[in-house]
Amino acid sequence: MKKVGLFFGSYNPIHIGHLVIANHLVEYTDLDEIWLVVTPHNPFKKKATLLADHHRFALVQRAVEDYPKLQASDIEFKLPQPNYTINTLIHLSEKYPNIDFSLIMGEDNLNTFHKWKNHEAILEHYSIYVYPRLALLEENVSILQNHPKITYTQAPVIEISSTMIRNAIAAGKNIQPLLPEKVWQYLDEMNFYK
Repeated sequence: MKKVGLFFGSYNPIHIGHLVIANHLVEYTDLDEIWLVVTPHNPFKKKATLLADHHRFALVQRAVEDYPKLQASDIEFKLPQPNYTINTLIHLSEKYPNIDFSLIMGEDNLNTFHKWKNHEAILEHYSIYVYPRLALLEENVSILQNHPKITYTQAPVIEISSTMIRNAIAAGKNIQPLLPEKVWQYLDEMNFYK
C-alpha cells in the first residue's frame, strides 16, 4: 500500500523551508509521496494578505514541479467550509482506498493537537510525522510525545516564515534565495505582496 504524507498549509507563499521539510520526510521516512495540501481561505477570517486560493495552489504546483515525490493538492477547495482535518482525511481515504494517509506537522502544532476536532479519531486511524521547530527544541513537552502513532523526524530546523517573506517583499527587499525560482518569478510577475 502506498504511503502518502499530507502536509497542510496556507502556503502564502510556499518557500524553500516547506520544500526542505517535505523533501527530507519523503527521502528519510517510509513515506512514498508527500501531498502539499493548500488550505482554502477561511470565510470567517479577514485576511487581506492571503492570496486567492488558485494563486497559492499555482505557486505550490510550480514549486514541486521538479520533485516527482511531491504533489500539490487542492482537495480542500472542494470540501464544505469551514473544514476540519478529520473531514479531509475521511474524504481522501474514501476516494483513494489503496493509499495509507498520514499527517505531517510541526512540533508546535503537536502541542495543541489535543484541541483539534476529533483528534482521537485521527490518532486512531492515521499516523503523524512530526518535524522539529526551533522554538520548541528546549521545552518539548507534548502530552502525545510517546504515542505509538507519532513519529519524530530529524528534519532540518528551518526558521523561514511566509509572513517574513511577505513583509520583506512589501519592503522592497530581495528575498529571491528563500523561494523556489518559479515561485519567485510568479510573485514578481503578478506583483504580489508589494
